Amino acid sequence: MKEAEITNPYDDSVVGKVKVTTALEVEKALAVADELHRQNRHGLSPHLRIKILKKTADIMRGRMNGLANMIAAEGGKPLIDARIEVERAIDGVEICAAEIGQNNGKEIPMGLTPAAENKVAFTTREPIGLVLAISAFNHPLNLIVHQVGPAVAAGCPVIVKPAEDTPLSCLTFIKILHEAGLPDGWAQFVYCDAELAQKLVTDSRVRFFSFIGSARVGWKLRSLLAPGARLALEHGGAAPVIVGASANVENLIPKIAKGGFYHSGQVCVSVQRIYSLGGKAAALAERLAAVAKKLVVGNAIEEATECGPLIRNREVERVANWVDEAVAAGAKLITGGKKLSESCYEPTVLLNPPVNARVSAQEIFGPVICVYDTPDLDMAINLSNSLPFAFQASVFSNDLNETMKAYHSLDASAVIINDHSAFRVDWMPFSGRRQSGYGIGGIGYTLEDMTQIKMGVFSTG
Repeated sequence: MKEAEITNPYDDSVVGKVKVTTALEVEKALAVADELHRQNRHGLSPHLRIKILKKTADIMRGRMNGLANMIAAEGGKPLIDARIEVERAIDGVEICAAEIGQNNGKEIPMGLTPAAENKVAFTTREPIGLVLAISAFNHPLNLIVHQVGPAVAAGCPVIVKPAEDTPLSCLTFIKILHEAGLPDGWAQFVYCDAELAQKLVTDSRVRFFSFIGSARVGWKLRSLLAPGARLALEHGGAAPVIVGASANVENLIPKIAKGGFYHSGQVCVSVQRIYSLGGKAAALAERLAAVAKKLVVGNAIEEATECGPLIRNREVERVANWVDEAVAAGAKLITGGKKLSESCYEPTVLLNPPVNARVSAQEIFGPVICVYDTPDLDMAINLSNSLPFAFQASVFSNDLNETMKAYHSLDASAVIINDHSAFRVDWMPFSGRRQSGYGIGGIGYTLEDMTQIKMGVFSTG
């Protein structure tokens, strides 16, 4: 049996081991899940799903500290934020249970034409079949809940492959589901390489594919899906924030700092590009820098840490290269700009980097915020919309006309007003546009996607 060592990204210390899934075991997982669906096309009874999910939430609630410590150790998310992730994951499981009763059909109007006279029609929703989920490292528990929980709620068997760096939280969640009463085979964990994962994705037995990760990988896998398979893709972005001249600076600084430096910027909707109006960009950058300088960077498992390591050392090197490139091209370095260790990068604020620099044009996925002195709202909107991806954006303003113009003009799936772009609650729709994704996330929306409509038509004449 081959095992993989899972390490703390801060110092590469071993925090656990995971069995590597073989090709034969992958085939067995597919066969088991497919057969479960064939024999149980309506899934487990709804009341049993509700019972299992509620029990799962109860078990997680009793193990909050252990789950948070695991997230911090394997993923480098500071404990203060890891604890919040556990709370969200528990809430997410409970939302899954609550949504089961809302996943219903409706009456279809008849009698509107002569042909439809003396007819009664209605729809129901039934499980789509085998769900395959491939996840990301940055929320190693909550993302799994968003992908696996709705599958359980929908009555679908699910196979989940976690991120290579953070499988322990995923494996623990699957074990808790079974401990809560989910029968064997309904939720299966696999840990395999990219080649074997691709074979999973392309298997004709997969009816729904959920992917969270890079756009390059996600769009490639989409092209390889079997005919008829549904999917949801969640990729990255470079979230824009427009700060109007009327904005309350005292209010927005801590919010923007949180949105940019949370998990060291390793979030798909992290604050990255701030377009400041009214000639206040330099002052705004200095205020952000003052907050950034005070952040405690270090090992995520330590209570004092506010910014942890990047997930891999090569990411630190990449971020450093991008920042150095921007500074050499004319960006003003307000604070940061250096590696603190092989695994940590200093929280950084740049003023007016070139729009074609990689820190401006690509997702940096690191603790770097760029501030731009922008002449007017139209320019801010044009720059915000200039990249080939779009996810969430935010606007800080006390001018209603300015706010609404930005809301209607920004190419974003959500515009957060007077808060940072990384705001999310787990029942709201959450989706990328263009290269940033496909489909709509959020627990209720995902559950709906994992079911399909069936209609019955009765002739009464």
